Amino acid sequence: MTAAVRTRKKLIEVALPLEAINIASAREKSIRHGHPSTLHLWWARRPLAAARAVIFAQMVDDPSSRPELFPTEADQEQERQRLFRLIEELVLWENTTNEAVLNQARAEIWKSWRLTCADNRDHPRAAELFNPEKLPAFHDPFAGGGALPLEAQRLGLESYASDLNPVAVLINKAMIEIPPKFAGRPPVNPEARREQRLLTREWRGAEGLAEDVRYYGKWMRDEAEKRIGHLYPKVEVTAEMAKERPDLAKYVGQKLTVIAWLWARTVKSPNPAFATVDVPLASTFMLSTKVGKEAYVDPLIEGSTYRFTARVGKPKNMQAAKNGTKLARANFLCLMSGVPISGDYVKLEGQSGRMGSRLMAVVLEGERGRIYISPTTQMEAIARSAIPEWKPEGAVPARLTGGTCVPYGLTEWGDLFTP
Repeated sequence: MTAAVRTRKKLIEVALPLEAINIASAREKSIRHGHPSTLHLWWARRPLAAARAVIFAQMVDDPSSRPELFPTEADQEQERQRLFRLIEELVLWENTTNEAVLNQARAEIWKSWRLTCADNRDHPRAAELFNPEKLPAFHDPFAGGGALPLEAQRLGLESYASDLNPVAVLINKAMIEIPPKFAGRPPVNPEARREQRLLTREWRGAEGLAEDVRYYGKWMRDEAEKRIGHLYPKVEVTAEMAKERPDLAKYVGQKLTVIAWLWARTVKSPNPAFATVDVPLASTFMLSTKVGKEAYVDPLIEGSTYRFTARVGKPKNMQAAKNGTKLARANFLCLMSGVPISGDYVKLEGQSGRMGSRLMAVVLEGERGRIYISPTTQMEAIARSAIPEWKPEGAVPARLTGGTCVPYGLTEWGDLFTP
């Protein structure tokens, strides 16, 4: 017969300061620097603030479960409010690495755990399950973006994460497995080794690892610029460009770095009148939908051809800009004639080798974010001048969860990329 485990009611079973948790969770959407979302934008990512609060409240006893310590309801409520104030501090982004606040939370977890161990000291497996000197481990079998195991680790628990998706595994390795291995260690990059003062100073947490990541990240960026920088020449902002785009006025005379080319795949128009025109298959013309920073591509038809113009602000027809040339599912609309382009026609064009690409916009690095400008024929020619020495090899599976590109003539992994 299995021995009974004596449990006490936890704080999460009674009440939480939900308003403070919700405010902190919502605020995370606007935080970029230092947030895991900058590592990889995982879907359905749990807010760190909510994860931290929930794990804390699951580990800490509610005062009502300790009548020997808090005999009256007034005593219990007073203690509960104290824990609430701690949670309100704990969920703030500014306190994510605040050791003073984190240590208070860890102390409360240890206090409740040791009381639990005392309650179960007579359990036949007490030495194994209720060691007052070792907190129970935390395991998230469907870790995804890693918010829960990361916050469990932050609160002092031994944290384990697993997932079937290899991307999720990589995210969790980067967040909860690798940093602890280098905690408290100095950086090892050549620059740091030359600076003796950097080696002798105290390196807290993963500061040393972060210094190495910064150093080698810059090294990789510099190497990439040496090898392919000629394919991304800087763009000089001219007064002519600023006439139509007042937002570019402060950059006139400056040469801005190109960080991306935005392309659309094309097929020949099914309308005989425009049979020689490569029309775009664009699922959207919106470049940025962030409030106050909207940007979009405006396709301008000029006789028997067209060009793309990048604009800022809200488009006159927001829904049309959001839809691009896409209708439903795999069906599109001919930009030139308005004739529907069926999914079967797109597949046939792809299988026949007639699917192409067209540069829609160029992304530049601005002072505080991205700048989108219209493409030119010179820019497209530079982009197309790339002669890759290698491309991804191997056949794309004919069946994949979520669909496959094979019916569109993209049978090799390398077909998914522009040169």
